[in-house]
Amino acid sequence: MKHEVTTYNTKKLIANTLKMLMHTKAFSKITVSEIITSCKINRKTFYYHFEDIFALLKWMFEEEAIEVVKHFDLLVDYEDAIRFVMQYVDENDYIISCAYDSMGKEEMKRFFYADFVGVVTSVIDAAEAKLEKSFDPAFKAYVAKFYTEALSGMLIDWAKERDKHDREKVIGYLTSIIGLALKSMELYED
Repeated sequence: MKHEVTTYNTKKLIANTLKMLMHTKAFSKITVSEIITSCKINRKTFYYHFEDIFALLKWMFEEEAIEVVKHFDLLVDYEDAIRFVMQYVDENDYIISCAYDSMGKEEMKRFFYADFVGVVTSVIDAAEAKLEKSFDPAFKAYVAKFYTEALSGMLIDWAKERDKHDREKVIGYLTSIIGLALKSMELYED
């Protein structure tokens, strides 16, 4: 248990250092050398925990947002999950903007895809169980891909253009769309 706590604390230290550097520098310009110097660890320690800076960024997003969303009952609390994610984006806009500016929209979507598709697939699985239906695997994969693409694109757009949109309207739109999607699953027949 002590090793896991130490590992987690080290990862958190490295992630916080990356966040600090992202305040002043483009993500693509940040080096492992800068990170290890700032947090006073050696290179081996960094690479023990992370394959590269992209893996660190991914872990940071997963730890701070994706894993939290997975604890919501997304069939019931999807509006709360949307609010949480939007609040996270608001509080960490510099991180998302910095990563976006370095990677671009399509790369950011690919970056988040595995996490989002897992969350969306779990919602589809839960809906399937709740409705006591068995969806065709190809249908489930298609729906998961469709909503993953839509949600990741909308999240990135929110991060880059939220000053152009009314927050409550966007939450209302997303809540309605997800509600309709869940309703449509009730109507699906193989």
